[in-house]
Amino acid sequence: MSDTVFEFPLKEKVRNYLRIEQLIAQLKSGASVPSAQLQLYFFDQLFTLLDLFERIDIRTDIIKDLDAHEKNLRHWSEHPNIDASALKQTLNTIVTMREKLKLGKKFGTELKEDKFLASIRQRFAIPGGACSFDLPNLHYWINQSQAHRQDEMKKWMMTLVSVEETISICLSFLRERGTFRTLTASNGFYQGVAEDKNELIRVRCSVDEGFYPTLSGNKYRFALRFMLFDVEPGKSSSVDEDVSFSLAAC
Repeated sequence: MSDTVFEFPLKEKVRNYLRIEQLIAQLKSGASVPSAQLQLYFFDQLFTLLDLFERIDIRTDIIKDLDAHEKNLRHWSEHPNIDASALKQTLNTIVTMREKLKLGKKFGTELKEDKFLASIRQRFAIPGGACSFDLPNLHYWINQSQAHRQDEMKKWMMTLVSVEETISICLSFLRERGTFRTLTASNGFYQGVAEDKNELIRVRCSVDEGFYPTLSGNKYRFALRFMLFDVEPGKSSSVDEDVSFSLAAC
């Protein structure tokens, strides 16, 4: 049986964290392929990430979370059975990250100021806008050596290291807050009550049975329903049998 974890944020802040995490992972995938044409995917994801940075003040949310993590770690440091060395290392990492964010520019500033990226960004919002007749400078770039292209993408990715590291540690703390417990969705439906601290619902289930989970709700309560991936004509897309799954409220 093949299990996978589906994550459903209960707050907008966490929704943005997950989007940034996925976009950076996709950027790495786009940068790793040798094909110049496939590397156009890299630019598409990069500009989507920049659009996200411009719409939200994610740095403020991250700094608040790092402040809270520091406070909790200092509290845990008073417990006698704690691993003091590991805790101190994590605490130093968090404090260093927070100070860098406070002193640094808004996420994506270096990328926005890059002349080449700025010259091609607008065209990527147009379907098919990255053709050679629209962007001859991009056509020139993709015909440079693979080594040159890789160096350029590595340089752009380096500007995202701070946001990648801070998002990673914030999501790590969040995911570790919840412990999976086995539950049953009667007729494919389960309703739960979220605690004040819950910001993320994680659902682990089999992907071999032909269905997947969907979730609706907010920070107070949520409803989980399993849906069929392939639906026969004229039939409901909802699963109408009991489903065993695991859930972690984080």
